[in-house]
Amino acid sequence: MPGVLHYLQQGDGVIRGVAGLLLAMSVLSWCLALGKAWMLARLRRRSRRAVEGFWHADSAPAGIAVLRRIDTEAVLAPLAQAAFAAAVPAVEAAGTLGGQVERGERVTRALRTALLAAQRRLEAGQTWLATIGSVAPFVGLLGTVWGIYHALLGIAASGQPSLADVAGPVGEALVMTALGLAVAIPAVVAYNLLGRQVRAQGEELDGFARDLHAWLSGAPLAPAVTAAPGAVAAAQGVPEADDGLR
Repeated sequence: MPGVLHYLQQGDGVIRGVAGLLLAMSVLSWCLALGKAWMLARLRRRSRRAVEGFWHADSAPAGIAVLRRIDTEAVLAPLAQAAFAAAVPAVEAAGTLGGQVERGERVTRALRTALLAAQRRLEAGQTWLATIGSVAPFVGLLGTVWGIYHALLGIAASGQPSLADVAGPVGEALVMTALGLAVAIPAVVAYNLLGRQVRAQGEELDGFARDLHAWLSGAPLAPAVTAAPGAVAAAQGVPEADDGLR
C-alpha cells in the first residue's frame, strides 16, 4: 500500500484519474452486489409464503392484499393485479378493441407486460456489474501503459540507468493492472452468482403467471358493471368494498 500511495503521489493527472475511476467502479460494484443480494434473499424467503397466502385467500382482492403485505419487493402483486384487471374489464371497455379480445388473450397480454416489468426490476444493476467486470481490467491496463511510458521517458533522460532504476518505476506502473483486476474480479463473481438467483426467481414468477392464467382463463368471472356493483361482487365472491381493484 505505501508503494501504491507513492506511485499515485508521483503520478500525473492521468494516473490519478484512472485510480479515481477504479475506486468509483469498485464502490459502485460492491454497493450494487450487496444491495441486490439482500433484495434477492428477502424475495426468496417471502415469495413462497406470499404465493401460498394468495391461493389460500377467499377472493382475488384478498389474495392481492396478501401479496402486497408479504411481497415487499413488489414483483408478485403486480402480476396478480394486472391479470385480474384484464380478466374483469370495465363496461366502458366493451366497445374498444381491447374489450373485444377474448379473456384468455387479455390475461396473457397483461401478464406478459407485468412479467417484463418484474424481470427488469430483478435484473436492475446486472448490466453495471457486467460492464465493470469487463472494463475495469482495461482501465487498469491504461494506467499501467501510461505509467510505463513516463517511466521509460524518465529512464532515457537519465543517461545509462541500472536495473534497479528500470525495475522500480515499471513495477510501480504494473500496480494499476493489479488494481483493475481487483475491481473486475468481485464484479464478475457477483454478476454470475446474482444472475443465477435472478434466473431462479424469474422461473418462479413465470410459474406463478402460468397458474394465474390457467385460473383466470377458466374462472367464471362476470364483467364489471358500474351500475350494479353488488351483483358483480356477488358473482365473483368479492366484497363490494374491493371493487376498486378491478
